[in-house]
Amino acid sequence: MLTPALPTSALAVAAVPQAPELMLAKVYRPGISMADYRVSEKYDGVRGYWDGEKLLTRGGERIAAPAWFTAGWPKVPLDGELWAGHGQFSRAVSTVRQQSPDAAAWRAMRFMVFDLPAQGGPFSERIPALNGVVSRIDQPWVQAVAQSKVASHAALRALLATTVKHGGEGLMLHRGASFYKGQRSDDLLKAKPHEDNEARVVAHVPGRGKYAGMVGALLVEIPGAGGKAGQRFKLGSGLSDELRQNPPPVGSTVTYRFRGLNDSGIPRFASFMRVRDEAL
Repeated sequence: MLTPALPTSALAVAAVPQAPELMLAKVYRPGISMADYRVSEKYDGVRGYWDGEKLLTRGGERIAAPAWFTAGWPKVPLDGELWAGHGQFSRAVSTVRQQSPDAAAWRAMRFMVFDLPAQGGPFSERIPALNGVVSRIDQPWVQAVAQSKVASHAALRALLATTVKHGGEGLMLHRGASFYKGQRSDDLLKAKPHEDNEARVVAHVPGRGKYAGMVGALLVEIPGAGGKAGQRFKLGSGLSDELRQNPPPVGSTVTYRFRGLNDSGIPRFASFMRVRDEAL
C-alpha cells in the first residue's frame, strides 16, 4: 500500500529550521551594580551555535563549515561568535553564507565561545567549565572569550573607549549569578559608543542634486510601542553610492545607529549600517 503524500503545507512547515533558544542582550544603562557583572569584548561577527553535532545560525540555519573546522568538538552546546577579525564583519557574513565552504576564508575565522548553554549553574561557574572545554578542543581557531570584572561605571567607559580605539565594537556585560535562559533580559547587556536598532524598508525616496537618478534615502519603519502605530523616518546618512544605485529592497530589514530619541520617539542622527541577512 502506498503511503499518502504529505500536503504541501505540511512539507513547508517541516522545512522551517528550528532556531536555538539563545540568551539575548539588552542595552547597558548606568545604574546597575558593576560588581554583579563580568565584562568581555563584543565581537562583530555572526552568532554561531554548536548544538553538539552541527553549527547553526541564530535563525537555525545550518552553517556549511569545513569538516576540519568542527572536528573534535564536544557533544555539548557552545554559544559564540564566528569572527573574522576587527573591521571584518562583511567578510565573516560572506564566509558563513557560503553553501560550499571556502577553506581559505574559513582559515581566517575564529569561533569566540562565550557560554555553555547546557552546563547549568550561574555564569560565574560556567566560565571555568567553558575554559576547560575550549582547552580540551585545543584548536587555535576556537577561543574562549576572556571575562573580567570592572570596578565602576567610569572604568567601564574607559575600557569601552580603549576597546573601540583598538577596533572593537563594544563590550558585553554578563551577570555572574545568571542562569542561561533563551530570552532577552538584563542578565546580558551590551555597551557600545552608539545605540543601534533595526527597521523595515517601506519605500525608496528619490535623490536630488548629485543623487538624481539614485535613491536619496530609505523610508523605514520601526515598530510602535504600547499599542501605538509604527513610526517612519528617512534614513539617508551612511548610504554608499553603490547602495543608492542598488538599494535594499522594500520589505528588507536594515540596521542603523543613532544617538538617542527625540520627543516624538524618532531616532536622532540615524545612520545606515548594514542590511540584515534574515538567515543569520
